[in-house]
Amino acid sequence: MSTDVRAYRPGWRSMTTLVGCEARMVIRDTAGLIVPFALPLMILLTSGSAGGTVIRHGRTAFDLYVLPLVLVIILSLIGILNMPSFLAYYRRSGILRRMAVTPASPAMVLGAQVVVSIIQAALGIGFALAVAFLLMGANPPVHVATALGVTVLAALAMYGVGMVVAAVAPTPNSAVAISLLVFFTLAALGGMFGGMQALPDPVAQIGALLPFGAAVEAIAAAWAGTPVQLSHWVTLSVTTVLGAVVAGVLFRWE
Repeated sequence: MSTDVRAYRPGWRSMTTLVGCEARMVIRDTAGLIVPFALPLMILLTSGSAGGTVIRHGRTAFDLYVLPLVLVIILSLIGILNMPSFLAYYRRSGILRRMAVTPASPAMVLGAQVVVSIIQAALGIGFALAVAFLLMGANPPVHVATALGVTVLAALAMYGVGMVVAAVAPTPNSAVAISLLVFFTLAALGGMFGGMQALPDPVAQIGALLPFGAAVEAIAAAWAGTPVQLSHWVTLSVTTVLGAVVAGVLFRWE
């Protein structure tokens, strides 16, 4: 008489528990919790008086240049810097090794971090927009739905990049080092230091094809009420999918 033994597969309850654990770890990390809020706030406050010129559809330079940049910085800090450091810490401390002998999969671990990061990003963006609208006189995007869609896709793209770093970085220090290198490279090419218009044309063209620059320009287009370029949609979508696939393949438990 044969007995059919089925392997246990974690369900949504297990995933919810894992997300709760990740959220508690993020809350305990003071620096990782504050920096994505504090740095964008500083940029908002220092740039508010320099962008009152109306550019298009009643939207000012502050609306079209400062706000998109701030939103993308928030997404990048959380997705590229915060998330990899947590997973690298888990790997170094042996938590991932112990999880490897459970029914949990790399996708569940990475997915839980992405969910928590998205919640943190939503709070950071909400805080930044509240400051911009209430204190800086910012205007809402002309195409609200497009701006929301682009922001969500930009978040996923940044998490795609961060997941690759998290999958391969062996230690927390190496994760921070790699993340900083990736972040500042993408940010510099994406116009964080002076805007895309300050870059040489060939460099600006490369930056616009990378996720940071594509996200900034796509959000700015939605804010101004102009069509988002197809290349920006493609860049953010490809980065999201490619990051998830590569991270899943390269993920190491120890």
